Parts: sequence; structure tokens; C-alpha cells
Amino acid sequence: MAAASSELLTGWCLFGLSLLAILAFCWVYVRKYQSRRESEVVSTITAIFALAIALITSALLPVDIFLVSYMKNQNGTFKEWADANVKRQIEDTVLYGYYTLYSIVLFSVFLWIPFVYFYYEEKDEDDTSSCSQFQAALKYTLGFLMVCAVLLLIGAFVPLDVPQKRNSTEWEKVKFLFEELGSSHGLAALSFSISSLTLIGMLAAVTYTAYGMSALPLNLIKGTRSPTYERLENTEDIEEVEQRILRIKSKQCKDGRPLPTRDRRTLQQLEERLRILRRRERHLEFIEKSCWTKFRGAMRPLQIIWGVFFILVALLFTISLFLSNLDKALHSAGINSGFIILGTNLTNPLNMLLPVLQTHNMTLVDGQPGNVTTYVPKVCDADAPKDQCTITRTYLFLHKFWFFSAAYYFGNWAFIAVFLIGLIVSCCKGKKSVIEGEVDEDDSDISDDEPCVYYG
Repeated sequence: MAAASSELLTGWCLFGLSLLAILAFCWVYVRKYQSRRESEVVSTITAIFALAIALITSALLPVDIFLVSYMKNQNGTFKEWADANVKRQIEDTVLYGYYTLYSIVLFSVFLWIPFVYFYYEEKDEDDTSSCSQFQAALKYTLGFLMVCAVLLLIGAFVPLDVPQKRNSTEWEKVKFLFEELGSSHGLAALSFSISSLTLIGMLAAVTYTAYGMSALPLNLIKGTRSPTYERLENTEDIEEVEQRILRIKSKQCKDGRPLPTRDRRTLQQLEERLRILRRRERHLEFIEKSCWTKFRGAMRPLQIIWGVFFILVALLFTISLFLSNLDKALHSAGINSGFIILGTNLTNPLNMLLPVLQTHNMTLVDGQPGNVTTYVPKVCDADAPKDQCTITRTYLFLHKFWFFSAAYYFGNWAFIAVFLIGLIVSCCKGKKSVIEGEVDEDDSDISDDEPCVYYG
């Protein structure tokens, strides 16, 4: 029992250290990218808290895997301290951790974040009192709460199993629903709500992360354009725009009549273009003279190495994901089971690099008296006995409903497709501007921060 407590303490110590690192990262990240002119204390705290909760919930997954896998020896046998009571204690501890964190996630997504957002949106209007701000924000937030309530009810009252008796009465069916809800202690309701949110996250992963996994490494390898060359091109553009402005204005000076509507519109567009080009000129001039540019030039070989490393990791992940999906397509139990796979049939390179998989022992008695019983370790999969394999608690949340598992399966195919498209597009695109994203055409004069804000 002492050994069990020690193992459990080790896992939670790792989680505690991750918690501190996550909080520090969230504070630095939010403070770095938030607006310096338009920032509120409550909104800043909300952003830091929400990001931290999301990352902390993710950090619980490796702790979950660690505690499950550490209950077994390398040969697949359970350790001496890992009896049924200890396993139950560890599973319950992790499960309660998921309950708490996922409940906070729902609270943040459907109550806290919407309320803070709408509260400060109402503040932008003139002559708005705090009471009216609060009422308006609460009114809009109630819509999010209704969505959350619907998700919880659907998850709670849609059982995974149905009564076997076809002639069961309506009361027996309702009674069965409540028994299902009570037996799961709200696990199904929480699982359905969280899984619904993960589908939204999967859309972001497919459209953003998949492309970024190909674009980031290739951008590191290709590097950025020379600030000196960019500044020379920008200067030529400024001279061209200034000449076009002078030509249009000269029309007004010749006959004294006002400019036609078309010329006035063109003049306005050219003046806006000139303002942006001059902003680019200031940024490029600062970057060209900064020590950071010289330092980046010296670190260029290391940047290429990092780019090659990241693209190899991205390819490894994508190939492994492809083989895993292909394995499910060929050998799974089908869409109605959420593409659950019975054993591993295709070699997955990512799994080969991971630590030794959790195993269970299969006993062989060859029928001969006096022979010693031998144990053959096997990978824990859907065919393994329930008492020989311990699943992670996150599996109970993300794979409790088969249709979510099916959605993840098809989402993985979309992820692979977007990654390949991003790889082709990134290869065809030229080098990025050295001030990419710092000067936008829709920026106003009030957002014209000094270059030192970005590079100082």
C-alpha cells in the first residue's frame, strides 16, 4: 500500500509541476499578445484562467497514462501493490480530477467567458450604466446556458444500451433512463458535453493546426526576405504612389473644377495606400538597423535545423495517423462501434517510438504434469480480458458515445488531407515578409504602434 501511495504521489507531483509551468506560460502569453490600449483586468484574468484550465486539462492526460501504465511490470503482470482496491482508488482519483476540470471547462465556456465578453461589448456604447451592462450580458449569456443544459440532458437521457424487453412499458423505459443516469453519476452527461466541445476543437485542429504543421517548418527552412531588399521595393512603391497622387491632384489645379467622383475615390485609396507604405517603411528601417536582425542571421543554421526537425516530426505524426486510420478502415468493427479496432494489424511508427505498451499476460498450460506455467505478454486491446487491462479515464469521456469516435475518425482523414494541401501550398509560396502580420491594411492610425513594441 505504501508503494501504491508513492506511485500515486509521483504522478500527482508531475501534475503539480506541470500546473505551475502552465500558469506561468499563460500569464506571459496573454500579457504579450493582449492590446496595450484596450485591456481590462477582468478580461485579462479571464483569458489567463481559461487558457490555463484548457492546458491543465490536457496535462492530466499524461498523468492518467502514467498511472495506468505504471501499475504493471514490463512482462505484463500487475505489480504487487496494484490490487483491486488500489486500482479502484487510482481510477477514482483521476476520474474525479477529470470531473472537476471538465466541469470548470463547461463553466468557463458557457457562463464566465460569454458573460465577460458581452459585458465589455456593452461598455462600448455611450451612456451605458453598469447595471444595464450586467443585464444585457446576462441576457445573452442565458442563451449559452440553455445550450449547455441541452447538451447535458441529451448526454444524460440517451443511454448507450436499450432495454432488451420489447414489450416493456413506458414507465419501465423511463425508469431505465433514470437508472442509467444514476449508475453513471453524470458521466454520460459530462462526456457528451465535453465531446461536443472537442468536435469544435477538431475543426480548429483540421483548419489551423494541420496547416501550421506543414507551414511552420517550411517557413523556418526558407526563412524571411531580406529587410534591405524589402525596404528598397517599398521605397519604389512609395514613389510610384506619390506620383499617381500628384497626377490626380494636378487635374484639379488646371481648370479649378472639383475632381470627378471616380478620381476622388481613387485618390482616397492611393492616400490610404501611401499611409500603409510609410508605416512599412518605418518598420523596415527599424528592423534593418536592429541587433535582433543580426542575431537572427547568425542563428540561421540553427533555424534550418529546427525546421527540418519539425517537418520530420510532422511527417512521422501524419504517417502514423494515416496508418492508424487505414488499420481502422480495414480491420475495425465498423462505424456503429466508433471504428473500434480489435488488435493492431498495421505497424505504426509512432507507437514503435513510444514507451513499451501496456500489456497483459496470457497463461499457457500445455497439459503436461509438472510443467511450469508460462506467461505470454500481449498488447492490451479490445480482445483483452477486462480484469487484465486498465483503461485510462479519458477514454470514458471521449469514447463513451460511438458517434463521437466516428467523427474523430473522419476528422483524422480531414486532418491528413489539409496537412498535405498545406505542404504543397507552403512549398509553392515564396519567402515571408520580415514584417509579416505587423502592418495590416485594415489597421487604423490609432493602432500604429511603434516598431519597438514588436522588436524592442
